[in-house]
Amino acid sequence: MINGILLSLGASVPPRWIFLLALTGALSLQTSAQQQVPSKVDVAFNRFYNYDEYTDILKKLAAAYPELLSLQSIGKSEQGREMWLVTLNNPKTGPDTEKPARWIDGNVHGNEIQAGETVIYAIWYLAKSHGKVDSLTRLIDRCAFYFLPSQNPDGRDNWFHNPTTPHDYRSGQRPTDNDFDGLVDEDGPEDLDGDGNIGIMWRFNPNGEYRRNRDDPRIIERVPEGEKGELSFAGSEGIDNDGDGQINEDGPGGYDMNRNWPTDWQPDYIQFGAGDAPLDRPETRCIAQFILAHPNIAASQSYHNAAGMILRGPGAPYLESNYPRADVAVYDRLGRAGEEMLPFYRYLVVYSGLYTVHGGFVNWMAEGLGVVSFTNELWTDDRITEKAEDGRQRDPDQQKARMRWQDRVLFGQTFTNWTEFDHPTLGKVLIGGGTKWSSRTPPPFMLEEECHRNFAFTMFHADNMPLLRFNWIEVKALGPRLWQLTIEIANQKIIPTRTAWAAQKQIGMPDTLTLSSAAGAATAVVTAGTLNDRFDKTLEPIEHRKNIIINEQGVPSEGQRVFRYIITANSGAKVTLKYATEKARGIQTEVEVKEGVIEVGKEDGKK
Repeated sequence: MINGILLSLGASVPPRWIFLLALTGALSLQTSAQQQVPSKVDVAFNRFYNYDEYTDILKKLAAAYPELLSLQSIGKSEQGREMWLVTLNNPKTGPDTEKPARWIDGNVHGNEIQAGETVIYAIWYLAKSHGKVDSLTRLIDRCAFYFLPSQNPDGRDNWFHNPTTPHDYRSGQRPTDNDFDGLVDEDGPEDLDGDGNIGIMWRFNPNGEYRRNRDDPRIIERVPEGEKGELSFAGSEGIDNDGDGQINEDGPGGYDMNRNWPTDWQPDYIQFGAGDAPLDRPETRCIAQFILAHPNIAASQSYHNAAGMILRGPGAPYLESNYPRADVAVYDRLGRAGEEMLPFYRYLVVYSGLYTVHGGFVNWMAEGLGVVSFTNELWTDDRITEKAEDGRQRDPDQQKARMRWQDRVLFGQTFTNWTEFDHPTLGKVLIGGGTKWSSRTPPPFMLEEECHRNFAFTMFHADNMPLLRFNWIEVKALGPRLWQLTIEIANQKIIPTRTAWAAQKQIGMPDTLTLSSAAGAATAVVTAGTLNDRFDKTLEPIEHRKNIIINEQGVPSEGQRVFRYIITANSGAKVTLKYATEKARGIQTEVEVKEGVIEVGKEDGKK
């Protein structure tokens, strides 16, 4: 339109006007291109959703996009809530089970709520983008996605509806004897000050180690060595319900579903919260059953919070040396891209960057199933206070900087002022402090950015699931009716068709290349095998079923594998080559048996 205006005005327009009009047009087009893609379902990502609310969102999305989304329950939680799973697939390009698939879940710990919103954001954004955003449309048409917004719907919903801290309701909600007194869940917290949260208690003590800050009495600080304070830490808000001298030591639940997976599982006395046996909880068991039934899952993302981390396995230091260098290189390329996309996030290894985890979900996916897997720890407080160039907090007192943030940006809504309370066993105490919204979760106005950046990283990971093509095929005559076929198959993406770990441990089915001909054709395979490269003249011959070459190693990251058949056939005969793999779409092509080189690069994994 702008070009038309300029042409109609002609030479009468001053040059600077032409520049301004052209610039205005460019900016208008750019602004239009950057507007939010409209959705058939309006979902606000400046708030958080409890179980009933997010269930309603999933049902509305599935109803609005039936051509892409299907909703199913894969089981029930300990307390009977449906475990909702969304499959996103374009059936016009094939069944989901024949495509490389991306598993995305969140909220294995009930208190880590924004993990659920991040998964829902991915479903919402992908569904509304199909046919409107080219890169995402291509990704949806090529791949399938399995979304589980919450691994732990019981913990999540109880966190929303009960007074708690940012850290409680982490576990599943099967009653558990945490203090080994023969009773279960008998000594949980109480909201003594009635603010709807579980705060902190401080005892008055003239010889205490703490005092209230003189500039801001909301801050309770440790006194310098050699000085006496006025307060002693008394734990979280509550009373001693079972009379054992402890407070809040046996609250709801008490096991950790992120310690309940089969890989490197350790009993409870080694890894607290592990459960009685791997997959003995209904939530982990139904998830495992679904994943095991879908070996096409090639990439996995599990969202947690907090601390701003992109984590890969292993979960224990003694497993680090087992990780093949080829797999580490794949993780490094993906993880470092994530650092660019997620400000203040760090790409780390679970055991060294966080802590040792036995029986973790990301470890089961990576080490148990050979799936390239990450755990992102969402949100980091580094985003809320300015730091100097050396990475240190500009304000020497981080508590004061945090309190100013809460006052100026959140208007004090995430802090309960200290109030005195006559405790039945501790005497007079102070109760207050940060609410359950005060840490671990982003403020609502920052949630959508957090969701989108993590979604974008996950899509980058998904886009790098393996994509195959026949790169090059050479047919060479060796003698009367004797032919040599050399086939180079390329993987265009970062993730291999089979991780080196999976190949070493023989996890899943190996890749196969099959040569076949029409029934009755006078074609036979004399020998076949895998080459180091297209110029290699030697191969290890296959002894049985010579038409099927088994490729245990898969096709590597952005690399090739070369195969060779020696066959007998009449000149002009046609044979079919079919490459199959669990983690990518199979490819096939028909080759005429005649001297020459065929550049087959057009094949891109589509059937």
